[in-house]
Amino acid sequence: VFWMLTGEFNHSIDAKGRLIIPSKFREDLGEDFLITKGFDHCLFVYPNSEWKALETKLKALPLNNPNARKLTRFLVGSAVDGGVDKQGRVLISSALREFAGLDKEVVLVGVLNRVEIWDKAKWDETNALVEEDVDDIASGMEDLGLMI
Repeated sequence: VFWMLTGEFNHSIDAKGRLIIPSKFREDLGEDFLITKGFDHCLFVYPNSEWKALETKLKALPLNNPNARKLTRFLVGSAVDGGVDKQGRVLISSALREFAGLDKEVVLVGVLNRVEIWDKAKWDETNALVEEDVDDIASGMEDLGLMI
């Protein structure tokens, strides 16, 4: 089955750290998913199948490489099981909320094989910078084999 996580949704976290996962994302994430620290101080949310694929790649990294160890600790050490309650909410741990600076207003963004959870102000700032530089960013992707 081919699926892709796309779209941007604004929500808020309640005082207990619960966040509504949009139904569009719940369908693709499934019953069980993982939430972990992400790059740029956002959170990554992976469906189990994608997490397993990432685990396989991380396990294949050489243990004697310090950056491989650091990246594995960063992603795996902070990973927690996700799951939604009857209202479609997931509990975001205080450690993950603190890492991503999540207080009240958040943005959930579908990024192909994962969802990113951002503090709204940080997302707006980051996204504005990308929009300013998108031409340069896109031309730099040619080295990675992406031609648009």
